[in-house]
Amino acid sequence: MNGTRGGEQKIPRPRNWEMGSTPPWQKENQNKLMLRSIEKSLEQFRPPEITGEKHERSSSVMIPLYEEGTQVYMILTRRSKMMRHHTSEISFPGGNSEPEDTDEWSTAKREAYEEINLDPALPKKIGTLESFITVGSKSFVTPVVATLEGRPELKANPYEVEKILHVPLNELLLPEVYHEEVWELRDGQQRNIHFFELIGDTVWGATGSMIKQFLTIILGILENKDTT
Repeated sequence: MNGTRGGEQKIPRPRNWEMGSTPPWQKENQNKLMLRSIEKSLEQFRPPEITGEKHERSSSVMIPLYEEGTQVYMILTRRSKMMRHHTSEISFPGGNSEPEDTDEWSTAKREAYEEINLDPALPKKIGTLESFITVGSKSFVTPVVATLEGRPELKANPYEVEKILHVPLNELLLPEVYHEEVWELRDGQQRNIHFFELIGDTVWGATGSMIKQFLTIILGILENKDTT
């Protein structure tokens, strides 16, 4: 694989930060990473409910997976430079709920169709990760994991998506790809920030946290709850 790891995004590191823990999956068995075992792991996972926290809106993202050869791939997007916020950042397809949406799954399917033209009939929901409330927009986000029967034909909506990424899960587990940083925020609180350095892109923030949680679930790694 040619190219340099990391993207052009400007990471807003605070003045006080330090490197965090090493990857928890260093010695894990990567042979587990097949759709059948992933689906089984997510069936057994029960995300805790968030109660008592205020949020201004609800949104959903889809984590699409498919198998090709001996690899399982995750679909991500690079946000368009035409977007008002978070330009060129790597994210999952998703967005705010609309009145016509019946639940978080219908929101995720609609957004994936609008952003990357994923046929809503193709994805199969296999589970959800922990919901969280974003720090900036106070949005209640539900990550929904879905499988596809093979690599789908997709087309990026240029107003929202600059590029569609197909990332093998085994790449995310490489020692040179993941690292953690501990940031000290303005209120004095510390937050663990998770980074995945892909060829030409950096995944971090909420998307990095979701990927970290997803990998620990499917590899059967028990850990303390992350701060998202």
